[in-house]
Amino acid sequence: MQTALQIPVTKTAQSHLSSIDFNHLEFGKYVADHMFKAEWINKQWASPVIVPFAPIPLSPVALALHYGQTVFEGMKAYRTPEGKISIFRLEKHHDRFNRSLDRMAMPAVPFDLFKEGLLTLIKTDSNWVPEKEGCSLYIRPFVFASEARLGVKVADEYYFMIVTSPVGPYYAQPLKVKVEMNYVRSAEGGTGFAKCGGNYGGSFYPTAKAKEEGFDQVLWTDAKGHQFIEESGTMNVFFVIEGTLVTPPLSTSILDGVTRDSILQIAKDLGIPAEVKPVSIEHLKTLLQEGKLQEAFGAGTAAVVAPIRHISIEDHLYELPEITENALSLKFKKILHEIRTGMVADKHGWNTWV
Repeated sequence: MQTALQIPVTKTAQSHLSSIDFNHLEFGKYVADHMFKAEWINKQWASPVIVPFAPIPLSPVALALHYGQTVFEGMKAYRTPEGKISIFRLEKHHDRFNRSLDRMAMPAVPFDLFKEGLLTLIKTDSNWVPEKEGCSLYIRPFVFASEARLGVKVADEYYFMIVTSPVGPYYAQPLKVKVEMNYVRSAEGGTGFAKCGGNYGGSFYPTAKAKEEGFDQVLWTDAKGHQFIEESGTMNVFFVIEGTLVTPPLSTSILDGVTRDSILQIAKDLGIPAEVKPVSIEHLKTLLQEGKLQEAFGAGTAAVVAPIRHISIEDHLYELPEITENALSLKFKKILHEIRTGMVADKHGWNTWV
């Protein structure tokens, strides 16, 4: 395999950058000019290249299409006021990527290949990183089984690819969520901690039903007894209870969110009380009834921080206090923005500069 530092770049003959309205970005609608691609053949990653974004040849019997061997990551690159570009928490994302791949019996991606593939791609499409505040370049690394064969087996051939997309805010308004008491996203011992395609496909139906009822997302509960809160839609969830930040503990059914980890570290830096502990539905209901739940918010790479204003439990809709400029959720969002864009010191070394 070529060394990562020698990734060849074939540039597009015609950029479509000028056709993008960067003042009105929709999440995931636009894709940048180029993509990274490497192939797993003969038990090694080979032929890493940057090429113009285009469809790829894929057999109708590619194993990923039938048996679900597909894993992805979600990352972001940011432009600083001075015009520099940073990638947020590259090492943490790489570590989670490989843990997901391992759970799905797929080959790990070496750090050098992951890092240099990202850096080369973003350098090639640097003009696609938005300048507008609140916008960023979403980065999607993914691996899927490309071997053409019918039969339930671990594939012997894979594609590792990276594409990017300029994006705006994921949620524009505070969320109205429903505690899900019938369907489950994942169970202990399953693949809930991995970013594999099946986790998301399986969540679409209950989420769609919740949206038909007027909700933005669901609060997932544990599969065993629907007694404890686990996640919020596509995000980890936080609660502010009488000044203390609380989030459910990680498990094999909960995604190890990079934003979650960052917020817990920022809380520690600021001396904000924080606890990682189970949150039961009954306790949450009591907190809402007694007015002791000051805030609730989701946290993830796509949404960053998404305040929750309404929570429905067993058909009763509770309203949380109005979100003010002093809300912890907005404080965390502001600090994350300042770290990512180089406006404050990056004392934990979270940024990788392009």
